[in-house]
Amino acid sequence: MLAHLEHNIDLDLMTKVAIVEDNATLRKYLVEMIGNTPGHRCVSACASAEEAIVEIPAHKPNVVLMDIHLPGESGIACTVRLREKMPNLQVIMLTVYKDIKMIFQALKAGACGYVLKRSDDKEILEAIAEVRAGGAPMTSEIARMVVRSFMNAPAPHDPAGTDQLSTREMSILAAVAEGLANKEIASLLHISSATVRTHLMHIYEKLHVHCRTEAAAKYFRSKPGDSAGLPATPS
Repeated sequence: MLAHLEHNIDLDLMTKVAIVEDNATLRKYLVEMIGNTPGHRCVSACASAEEAIVEIPAHKPNVVLMDIHLPGESGIACTVRLREKMPNLQVIMLTVYKDIKMIFQALKAGACGYVLKRSDDKEILEAIAEVRAGGAPMTSEIARMVVRSFMNAPAPHDPAGTDQLSTREMSILAAVAEGLANKEIASLLHISSATVRTHLMHIYEKLHVHCRTEAAAKYFRSKPGDSAGLPATPS
């Protein structure tokens, strides 16, 4: 009984990863890389969006590595459909090159970030760890494009506004809205990265959001046309 309980606890602490990639060689490589990484488990490997829509909700991964270009339905469309079924799912887009337009569309569709397919194991695993910690692996340029795009969208009535955030939480949210990574925010505010992650979890909970772009969107909507409250980007 105790051994069974310990086994379940170990599984709960693992990062469960699903892979959606039509290239069989790359798919196999990613499966093996994830499987050989302590604390990680590959729970599903799909060759198409159509397969992923069926398989991924059944296996309940924490993170999906999603090919942005898939045969049939695209990785972007697949992300939209999966996020409708699993709002807390974290999706990292896999792309051959930094196609800003495609990445921008994917992030607006609900992806948390992206990695290039030529990235090494360390970079891919760091991207997974970053989204699990509330981060978003992407360049500041793309992050700003995404969050500012929300400024043009109609804002529905939402009682979970930024007015309930503390001064410290608002400072962190402002930095997120400028596309700063957790380490940059920590340096800017002279706090640890762990403290930033804790504040971000509280911010997400208070604002009823699931990722940085959604939180940043609420920041911009609460301060239309005003960027005076944003902290300076560290040089």
